Amino acid sequence: MLSPLLAPALALATPALASVAVPTAVASPDAPLYGDEARDRRSILAMAGAFDVTFDLRETVALVPGYTLLPSKPVHAQEVVRVAEDTPRQIVLQHLLVLRGRDGPARVIKHWRQDWRYEPATVLRNTGPNRWAVRALSAEARRGAWSQTVWQVDDSPRYGGVGRWRYDGGVARWTSDETRRPLARRDAERDPPYDHYVGVNRHLLTPAGWVQEQDNTKLATNDGTPVAIAHETGVNAYVRSSTVPVATADAYWAKTARYWAGVRAAWAAKIEAAGELTLDAAPAPTVSGAKGLTELADEVARGERSSDQALASARAVIARRAAQ
Repeated sequence: MLSPLLAPALALATPALASVAVPTAVASPDAPLYGDEARDRRSILAMAGAFDVTFDLRETVALVPGYTLLPSKPVHAQEVVRVAEDTPRQIVLQHLLVLRGRDGPARVIKHWRQDWRYEPATVLRNTGPNRWAVRALSAEARRGAWSQTVWQVDDSPRYGGVGRWRYDGGVARWTSDETRRPLARRDAERDPPYDHYVGVNRHLLTPAGWVQEQDNTKLATNDGTPVAIAHETGVNAYVRSSTVPVATADAYWAKTARYWAGVRAAWAAKIEAAGELTLDAAPAPTVSGAKGLTELADEVARGERSSDQALASARAVIARRAAQ
């Protein structure tokens, strides 16, 4: 989810870890194992706030002869996570990446987004290269479950999964089903020997904040058959911090939230109209196509365009990318 293009700037951010503690959810003997909607909502909302973040993804096992594992390169950053939507059945968390160099003011980049929906009738699945489809869920799969849909920095889709929050053992955690995912930018820009992942996403509340864990298999597609190349584990640790420039992030969001809400709605309309979405391959280096939509947001933040003017251009960008 984090672009390596940002790594040089992020390397300048070496935040001190905060000592602010957030208690984990402790289950009582009478608490249900899952399906406690109110408690689940509290767990999801607990992921909002200001954080020092470490993104640490590591290839752990080579699964074909001759493959050399990539060296681990953890990246440190700061993020503000805000609740963009909070309705009875859905919570939307928007991540805002705050970059601080050695000189000059901090700047904000809208980062990834996670949408949580309770007992969803459908989930958006990645089904192939640049393709997503809405898939129906059975009554049993929906019962007590939450879908999590992860979106790119330009609000185009990435992957969706379904799972249940659990509280046994004294830890609040949600684990997805196994899902197909497109390559992250960190891999896509290297022209790797694999073309997609199949992975499991896990979120846990911790005393200091929360953690996103990933178990990914990296696969190539040979004559229509997936072939596993390597296994990767990821731990993205979010530690609550008092050193994050929250005011800078909130100022950006106050100026651009209306624009980004319109962008979300434009993508949603494309998906809902056909029940699927196919995107053209964006030219390098903007693998996700984020550059145009993000630049429009920056113009809104600087007061160079109104939200309505930027949205008109954004809808045109989305229409060009969506081959439906």
